[in-house]
Formats: sequence, structure tokens, C-alpha cells
Amino acid sequence: MNTVHLKLRSFTLLFGKGRALSVAPLPAFARCDFRFHQTVFQFFRTMATYNHPGTGQPLGLKKAKQKEPLRRVKTKENRSKRVDLHGPSTVYVQVVGAGSRDNAASLYVFSEYNRYLFNCGEGTQRLMQEHKLKATQLDNIFLTRLSWQNVGGLSGMILTLKDTGVPECVLSGPPQLENYLNAIKSFSGPLEDIKLSVRPYTEEAYTDNTMTVYQVPIFAQLRGDGRKLSPKSDRSSPPPRPPSPRIDDIHANSHGDGSPGERRNATRDPSLVVSFICKLHPKKGNFLVPQAKELGLPVGTAAIGPLITALKDGKSVTYEGKEIRPEQVCTPTDPGPVFIIVECPSEEFVEAVCTNRQLRRYQTGGAEDPAVLVVHMTPESVLETDQYKKWMERFPSTTEHLILNEHVCTVHNIRSHKIQAQLNMIHPEIFPELEAYKAKEPQAALHIPNVRAECLLKFQLRPVMEWQREAIPSCNTEEFVKEASEVPNFLEEVDECRKICSTDAAELSGQREKYPEVVFMGTGSALPMKIRNVSGTLVNISPCQSILLDCGEGTFGQLCRHYGDGVDDVLSKISTVFISHMHADHHTAALGKAFSPVYLVGPAQIMNWLGQYHDYCEEILDHINFIPNRFLHDGAETPKQKTKSFIQALLKKNDLQKFQTCTVRHCKNAFACSFTHQSGWKLAFSGDTMPCDAFVHIGKNATLLIHEATLEDGLEEEAVEKRHSTTSQAIGIGMRMNAEFIMLNHFSQRYAKIPLFSEDFTDRVGISFDHMRIRFGDFKILPRLIPALKTLFAEEIGEMEERRERRELRHSRGGFSDVNSEPKTADVSRAAKRDQEEAATHNVETKRLKMS
Repeated sequence: MNTVHLKLRSFTLLFGKGRALSVAPLPAFARCDFRFHQTVFQFFRTMATYNHPGTGQPLGLKKAKQKEPLRRVKTKENRSKRVDLHGPSTVYVQVVGAGSRDNAASLYVFSEYNRYLFNCGEGTQRLMQEHKLKATQLDNIFLTRLSWQNVGGLSGMILTLKDTGVPECVLSGPPQLENYLNAIKSFSGPLEDIKLSVRPYTEEAYTDNTMTVYQVPIFAQLRGDGRKLSPKSDRSSPPPRPPSPRIDDIHANSHGDGSPGERRNATRDPSLVVSFICKLHPKKGNFLVPQAKELGLPVGTAAIGPLITALKDGKSVTYEGKEIRPEQVCTPTDPGPVFIIVECPSEEFVEAVCTNRQLRRYQTGGAEDPAVLVVHMTPESVLETDQYKKWMERFPSTTEHLILNEHVCTVHNIRSHKIQAQLNMIHPEIFPELEAYKAKEPQAALHIPNVRAECLLKFQLRPVMEWQREAIPSCNTEEFVKEASEVPNFLEEVDECRKICSTDAAELSGQREKYPEVVFMGTGSALPMKIRNVSGTLVNISPCQSILLDCGEGTFGQLCRHYGDGVDDVLSKISTVFISHMHADHHTAALGKAFSPVYLVGPAQIMNWLGQYHDYCEEILDHINFIPNRFLHDGAETPKQKTKSFIQALLKKNDLQKFQTCTVRHCKNAFACSFTHQSGWKLAFSGDTMPCDAFVHIGKNATLLIHEATLEDGLEEEAVEKRHSTTSQAIGIGMRMNAEFIMLNHFSQRYAKIPLFSEDFTDRVGISFDHMRIRFGDFKILPRLIPALKTLFAEEIGEMEERRERRELRHSRGGFSDVNSEPKTADVSRAAKRDQEEAATHNVETKRLKMS
């Protein structure tokens, strides 16, 4: 992985991790294992993805105390009854993220009693939502190390667990998870509805109804300055690394050019990874009724119960003077297989992994039964080492090996690929086909059988030990195109659209410049869903400079799917990141070229989060030139010289005449922005807001306005409550602004495929989709796409209109009739199911939007 990519990923990681961790003193080995470059970009992405603290109720209104949901009550009751340690009948390990560039390695473990997640990188909850991996019983998350690839999606997952009624969740792994959890809480809003705790590797093994999990700490050899030692060096943990000399300056900026923030002790340490040894509880043998009858046991009577219990416990019984042994009427007890999850992130960890005594116990000749499955979250560079190969070979031939890394060849986000393939039929340039990132290094030649991970691949441990591939999703572009072709009148509308666009293109010949180019990475609100990711918009100003406007969780994955092998080059060009506000679905981060700091324009409060991440996980502040949003406001106080120099450098770097911000009507410290290029064009970006006069002022005569349109017309009261805009309100702002063109964005996830159109749509208005790519020369073309879009999604539009009609009828009667009353369409069951799914999405989204 090159330096550029690592930088960007580091920046993101930082923002994502800083949300909520309680701070407790940690040993030196507990420092986070992150490179800065991974942290910065990922940190911003995470913060951009989830919360809408300020989108809650208007100030002064208190949230009514709600009765505890029945689902939560029943979940607590069921868990309190779980005292039987007799093993489960069904257990399997399933791949969620296969370790590809766009979806980091994560595993879902299922039993009829429990659900577990091992690692939770960005996009994990989106994958679980798309592929229906239920999180309602997910009460344990195990993390192999505090790298952004492993924890980038944790804050969003916690919020989702809370919103869906999970009463308690325990995080196991490195001790500094406690700090990370407290950092998440710093911007996630209140989490009283879910009990969160950390189980560090120093605690005893964890046991529940399914299995016992042993945490195995593994330490790489480090120098005191954080660099790796040679194998002959001392194995002792290094002392805590002193904080960066620039951190006080940046903490001062977080308070707005005021006094420095309070210093904290840094406890970074990339030396630690945690492996997990998981042993299923023994399962008693089955009682054989025919054999029992032959031996004269009272099968079918009340007297048989105690006899069965004793026999399945391995005890002989005497019945009518005859001794009955367990093996005569019961199948053998399953002793409980063991599977191991190992992350060996780099060559520096190889010796520590391969010489670990606890792991050795489960190899050939060890003190325990050999592992039946070893999961390797391991890059090819490690797999290629002779030492690691020999370590794998020390497991018996019966052990299965599952490998998760960037060499996997699998598609995770099927629905995203499907809708893009269908939109591509309408206009191939505006809706380009998605691409796959292909690892450049050759695949390691291993001497033992192994399986490369694929999304949803299963290894079943019980009842029968076997690989299961039936759930692996298929991504067949031809099938997607065929399905769209069968939509009534769609191909005719596509042909008409292409004719019109060809005529327009001929008229605009020579006028359609390549830059600026706007690429929508995420166009949904609140939380990432299978079709629309959360906020993120890339503005490519020139061939060598780009600005990122907000960056929700999963933005890096979206970039990978959009640009494929060219993603590193794209990341290297992002020189500036604008963060509109502190709700998680808008925090963003990006780095410029390999050794150039990124200009971060955001709320001053974001530096508190960045500071925590810097102190406890990974150094990143040296790579950020921070400009508080308020210093770009009209009439702002004069900043200190350092901030002033950053502003001038930002303008020069991006060839801009002006970069302005204004406060908007959403939450505290929420901002919109506009920037004017030296060539004369101007772009205005709303972030999240209700209609706002100040934004009209700074966006006056914009060439392009990107404005949120979270809700449909008719939901103005809900828009006020959540502090968002409706479709017509957004268009109205553009008209008052005299914007040349208006792109609507940030749709509620209830409008997954397409929003409802209003009567205010004109030839100056377009709607955004994930992976949509537009240039200013496309403004005349974009409205011409709407008839084909309406035809492709006619069924969804029809169902949304029916829901609106039922809502309006309910309001007109002043009653509370069921929103899911019988629809008018012939396919009642299908429509009802979609209503239920929409209602569930709406409920979770509403909770997220109201968080503060």
C-alpha cells in the first residue's frame, strides 16, 4: 500500500475513532496500530457517516420518555434464561468483508444462541444491512487491533445496535478500546439505551452459551521511537511516545486561536495485535429412540425424561434391573471444535505469531485438539515469508485455512453495482460502470490447501463441518441489464434520451470542458444503506487538485469502486476537505500528495476528536493544516497569522479567488460553503440545513448549487423537526440564489432508489445518485434524463405516491389509521413488505437524525 493511500486512510481513521472513548491510563503496548495516512482520510469519513445530533427536535422541546420496546424486553428475558452450557446445534463462520481494498476483513459468527462480529471496518454495517445479517442479537464484537481497517465502522455499528434495541454489547481486544469508546461518545450523542463495556485481553476467557473465547496478545518488537526492532532486540514494550510538538498549537486552534487545550498523555503503540481462540461447548449426543425401545426403556412416558438426562450426561442407568450404558442409546458427544482468528499485519509480527505458545497448543503435537479452522487476516507479503508458511504447515492436514486480504476477488456491494449498471444504460458517461481494484503483488504460493475469502462464504462447524458457498452473492451485469430492459417502456425512453443527448452534445461541441468535475460518492442521509451511502462529494477542480465536501463512512470504499486501480492517484490529489458539521454522516478527511498536509476546513470542535485520536491511537495532527469554519465567515474576527497563512495557501493551492462559509439552520456549529475559481465559476454546498438566507447570500449567482433535499414535499413539519429541507424548499433556495443549476442531494434513506419529484422541478434541477459524475457542460443534459429515470423506477415511485396519499388521507381525517393499510396495487403482499421495510428504515433513520 503506497504512502498516499495510507495517508488518506489514516486521516479518515482519526475522525472515525475519535467519536467516543473513555479515557483510562494504558500501558505502552496499548497504543494504536495506525499509520497516519490511513487515519486522516478514514477519520473524516467516519465522522461523516452517522450521527445527526443537531437534527433532533427544536430547542426547548423535551423528548417524551418512551416505553422500553417489547423487542428489547424480550431480548433481555431470553438472555437471562441462558444458563445451559450444552453446545449449540448450529454454528457457522461467515465472511462479511473479505479484506479487499474497498471492504476490510470482518467475520460474522452465528449460533442459535448468540451472534458475534470479528472486526468492524468501514462499510461493515452497510454490508450486513444489504445481505440481511441481523445485528439484533449481536452482543460481542472482537477486535484484533486498533487499526482503522478494523474499527472504522465501529461507531456506526454501535449506533445501529442502539437504535435496533440491542441492550448490551461488549468489545474485546486491545485495552485502549476503552479510550476509543469514550472518543466515540464525544460526538455520537447519548448512548444510555445500550450498555457498552470493554473486555481487554488481560481479563479471563469469555464464556457464553455457544463457546469460550480466549484472547491471545501478540507483540511485535518495537524501538522506543515506535520503529520495529530487529529480531535480536529486546522484547520489552517501549515507553510512551511523547506528543507531537505541534499538537499544542492545533489544540489551541480547536478553541479558536485561544489558549492551548489541556494536554493528555499519549499512549500510542502499534505493537499489539490480539488473536482469538474460540472453542465451542461440547454438544451432547442424540438420544436414539429405536435402540431405547429395543432395550425396554419407557419411551413416550414421563419416566423417560430423567433417564435421557442421565444417559446424555454420560452416566449409566439401571431400569427394571437392567444396566443401560450411554453408548447403547446415544450418539457420541461432540467435544467442541476450535477455530482461531489471527491477524499478522506485517512482517514484523511474523516471529511473534509463529512462536506464540498458546497458538502452538492447537497445532500438530500440541496439548489441545488441533484447530479445525484458522482464519488468516494476513497480507501476501506475510504469507510469502518462509517462517509463516512453515507455521501454517504445522497445523494438521485436517485444518482448513481461510485467507482474507486484498488479493480476494469478490464483489460485496451487489445492489450498488446493480443500480449503476442500469443507470449506465441511460447515460454511460454520467453513470460510469463501477470498477474493481486489483492487487498488484503476485499471490503467495502456499504449500497447503487454503481458501480465499468471498463475501458471505460460510464455514459450517455444526451440524456438519463443511464449506458452504450458496450464500455468495452473484454480480452479473448482463442479468441487471436484462432486468431493466424488461421494465415497460424503459428501452424506448433510453433511446429517446440518447437521441436528445446526442443532439445537445453536438450543439455543445467544444464547450464541455472536463474540469471542474463533480463526483457524488454518497447521496443518502443518516446511515449507510445498500443503495445510497452517506454524504461525500468529490470536486475535481483540475487534473491535479480536488476538494472533498463532507465524507461519510465508506467514502474510501466508494472511491475504490468508482476509480478502481486509479484510486491512489485520486487520493493524492485531494488537497482540501470541508466538513460542514459534527454529525457523523458528514465528517470527512483527505490528504494531499504523499508528504503534503491536507487543508481541513471544519468546525473547531472537530479538533477535540482529532486530538484524542492523535494521543491514543496514531499521530495525525502533523499532517493537518486546520482552518476553523468560522474564520471564513463574512465579518469574521481576524485569525492568528498561522491560520491566515493556511487560508492563503488553500486559495493558492486550489486556484480559488474566494472560499466562504456561513452558519446554517441545522445544529450548533453547522456551516455551508461556497468557493469561486479564478476562471470565474462558483460552487455552493449547503451541508445540512433548513432554508437559510445567509447561504443564499454567499452562494449568489453560483454556477452549481448542491443542496440537501432530505424530505419530500408535504413533510415540512418533519423537516422543521429534523432541521432539514424538502425538495421544493431546496429548489427555492437555488432560485433565490440565481444558481445556474441545482443538484439535489442528501436524500432520506426512505427514498433509496429515487426521490419523489415535485412540481417545482425545472430544466435547472437535477437529482444525484451515488457514483454520478457531472461536469458543467452537462447541465442541459441532466433534466433530459428524468423521463428515463422515472420509467426505470416507476414501481418505486408509485408505491411512494400511494404512501403519500394514505398519509394525506390520514391527516385529513385527523386519525391514526395504519400507514401500512392495503395498497391499491395488485401485488398486495409485495407492496406491504416494502412498506414494512420502509417503516423500519424510517424508524432507525429518525432515531439517528434526532441524536444530539
